[in-house]
Amino acid sequence: MSKRVLIAEDEPNIVASLEFLLKQIGCEIRTAVTGEDALKAASEFRPDLMLLDVMLPLRSGFEVCQTVRASAALDRIKIIMLTAKGRETEVAKGLALGADAYITKPFATRELLDTVKRLLGE
Repeated sequence: MSKRVLIAEDEPNIVASLEFLLKQIGCEIRTAVTGEDALKAASEFRPDLMLLDVMLPLRSGFEVCQTVRASAALDRIKIIMLTAKGRETEVAKGLALGADAYITKPFATRELLDTVKRLLGE
């Protein structure tokens, strides 16, 4: 069975790139372009891992992360914050809210895939 990954990102070019990379390693993909959509998709799709942008419309990635971690039904989802917001305080906030990893854009493909595989236990 393939691993399920939810990509919560509002930039179409990044979504296309991430979808391509993750499908190459056998992941089943869903996408969301707002924080609200990400929470709804997480509940319906039940991903193993979420790639979560911080700057999403309607609800920030920080809010989404915090909501997922507070939900007994969703708290096992692995979360990688994937964002251009790379200041030390933002990284610390993301990790404190429960993200499993924090990768800044632009990201190295190898680093991202290594992190995804590690968190998915591959």
